[in-house]
Amino acid sequence: MIKLLWLFALGCIAWRLYAGRWPWQPKLGTKAAPSFEAAQARVLLGVEAGASRREIVDAHRRRLAEVHPDRGGSNEQVHEANAARDVLLAQLPVEG
Repeated sequence: MIKLLWLFALGCIAWRLYAGRWPWQPKLGTKAAPSFEAAQARVLLGVEAGASRREIVDAHRRRLAEVHPDRGGSNEQVHEANAARDVLLAQLPVEG
């Protein structure tokens, strides 16, 4: 049994050296399925799935104008809007 565990460990290390990732890690460059968190962020900001950076930022500004504490909103709503913006911007491809 111990020999089998050693072989498995050595196989994982060999895989890591060969492929540059652990066997249980996803391949680099594969696109993950849209998360529930991203779907909630799109609903909160009112943007579509393929929204551009400009559309996300504009929707975030509109949402902040609605929920700002000076206008009757709360700090929690502002933090939710900021988190939604961050989630959606993180999913955009890097422009270079």
